[in-house]
Order: sequence, then structure tokens, then C-alpha cells
Amino acid sequence: MQQKLLEKFQELFGGEGDIRSYFSPGRVNLIGEHTDYNGGHVFPCALTIGTYGIARKREDRKIRFYSENFSRLGVFETSLDDLVYHEEANWTNYPKGVVWAFKEKGYVVDTGFDLVMNGNIPNGSGLSSSASVELLMGVILVDLFGFEGLSMIDLALLGQYAENKFNGMNCGIMDQFAIAMGKENQAIFLDTADLSYEYAPIEMKGAKIVIAASNKKRKLTDSKYNERRAECEEALADIQKQMDIKALGDLTEEQFEEVKDAVKNPVCRKRAKHAVYENQRTIKAVAALKAGDLETFGKLMNASHVSLRDDYEVTGKELDTLVEAAWKQEGVVGSRMTGAGFGGCTVSIVKEEAIDEFIKHVGEIYEKEIGYAADFYVVEIGDGSRRIG
Repeated sequence: MQQKLLEKFQELFGGEGDIRSYFSPGRVNLIGEHTDYNGGHVFPCALTIGTYGIARKREDRKIRFYSENFSRLGVFETSLDDLVYHEEANWTNYPKGVVWAFKEKGYVVDTGFDLVMNGNIPNGSGLSSSASVELLMGVILVDLFGFEGLSMIDLALLGQYAENKFNGMNCGIMDQFAIAMGKENQAIFLDTADLSYEYAPIEMKGAKIVIAASNKKRKLTDSKYNERRAECEEALADIQKQMDIKALGDLTEEQFEEVKDAVKNPVCRKRAKHAVYENQRTIKAVAALKAGDLETFGKLMNASHVSLRDDYEVTGKELDTLVEAAWKQEGVVGSRMTGAGFGGCTVSIVKEEAIDEFIKHVGEIYEKEIGYAADFYVVEIGDGSRRIG
């Protein structure tokens, strides 16, 4: 893909000058959903699929963007003097938002650039194509413009800032962190309260990660994501009147059961219950994995989905159909929705010898029930965003 993209860059923008190549992965979260903005733990990993970029500095203030994924939209042209969100700018609001975020934080990009991109993350799948693009842009800006002293964690925070403040999506830090800090064959056990983290090797013992994309189209900023966040904030405010905590992630299950009646709104109480219990499930799941107990890890994945379905109410018919079909298949260790929900993807751990039958049977059940096909991806865990040429 890198070579074809380079040829496209040369065709559109010419082949002279210092042209550089970059890659930024997608991510999947194995467990710990909707905990990252509640001060809890998450357990994501970067994937070997992601977004490729070819970039070159310009002498003027012009910025030109082109994506093979949106080739029908052609080349978008803007400038460093127009770092403003425009609906008609479409996907380019994501990289443009990062240039804006750098400027806001005192890292001023002084000349424009040309950028051609292509991603093999299914669009709208919940594997975090937007954060992949944000980290790609961050790595490019540091490399092209020589900004000193910015760590990969800084780039993750800048990507999150751009998504929150420029694109209006009130996401937590998990996606950007996983994509920035990914390591081959390791997942990241991240405490979102203080960004302390450790790598945990993923020993699958003859099993693989299978992603099922529901192909239900969704747009996160229009979804109920921001609403869920507000419901958790309301629950937290009620609990804080009785207990000195900073976030829902500070509570154990027992502590939550003691103070849950402080949450006046029963809907907010259910949301808070998910945030607390999911955080504890994530801690237990990583401990199980470290002990080589993949079976317990799988059971906790299943319980995570039930909680996301019943207490957080973010699954929907498509994701429930995929997960419930997965649970019935031979060789399935565990299966759950992953990402924000409302469409998007499921993640399953499946024994290698059962993968073909799993894809066939789950695919048939889904298409019969939903009326259109799901797509399946057997994925590997890879490194974070980086320059590749």
C-alpha cells in the first residue's frame, strides 16, 4: 500500500523534494468500555491495520489533503490561516484539528504541507479510524517541523484535545493512547485516571482475535455518546455528596453498592454501575491473562457485553446479534462489543481451528437477522504510530 500511495502522491503533487512515509494503526479494546472518561482502566491494543500517509513540506501556507478512502471528494485545499471546523471539509477536519491543537499548545506550524492518505481500517467500524488519522498527523508534524520534546503520550493528548475541542466529540484518552503507544503482541493496561500504564503480553494459546464489523453506519458526535458521558457525570456528582472520590473508577463494587442510592436518577445509577463494575472486570481480566487463564478472560469479556447491553444500553440489535451468535459457536473463548457502540464492531477470541466455521456461521445468522452482511477481520497486534520511510 505504501508504494501505491507514494505513486499517487507523485501523480497529484509531483515527485520532487523530501517526501516521507508514515503509518498509524487502528486499535481494538479487549475489555474496559466506556471507562476511560470515568477514570477507570482500559485494555486496548494497536493493530497491524491502520492509516498510511505520504507527506511533504511546502514553502507557502497552503495545505492540500487527499485520501484514497474518499477519492470521489478529490483534493481538499486549505491554509494555515483557516484552521476552523467546516462541515464541508469532511474527513479533513480530523488532521486539520491536530494542526490547530498544536498551534493552541504553542507548537506553531509555520509552512503548509501536502498529505496523501489511505487507510485499511473499515470506516465507521469502531476501530478508531479518526484517532488513527489524528496520531498520523501528530507524528508527521513532529517529524516535518522538528518540534522538540513532544513524547508519544503528548501526541495522544493533543489528538484527544483536537477531537474534543475542534471536532466536538467528547471522547476519553483510550483511542489516541493505544494508537500512540502500541507494541507488537502486547496490550496496554492503562489507568485513565493518571495515565499510568503497563504492557501485558497477549498469549493466545492457539487462539486469535477476530473483529466483526456490523456495517451499521453511525457518527459518534451524533450518537448518544456525549449523553452517556453526561449521565455518568450526574451520577458522580450525586455520589460525591456522600463520598470523597474524583471519578467513578475510584469505587470498588462494594463501595458502589453502599452509595448507589445517592444517585437520584435511576438511569444514571445504571450507567454508573456499568462504569464501576466494568473497571473492576478489566482489572480482573488483566490479572487472569497474566496468570495464563484465557478462559476467565473470555468470561469477563462476555460479562462486559451484558453490562454494556443492559446497564449502559449502547449495544443495539446489530451488535447483540453478532455477540449472541458468537457465544453459540465452538471454539469461542469470549465475545463482546468494542468501541463506543451503536453499531461498529465486536471483538471475539476464537480458537484458530474454529475461525473459518465461526465466520461462516456468525455471518449467516447476522445476514438473516439484520438483512445485510457483516465483515470479519482476523487481526494481529502491532506497533504504534511512526515514520516508515
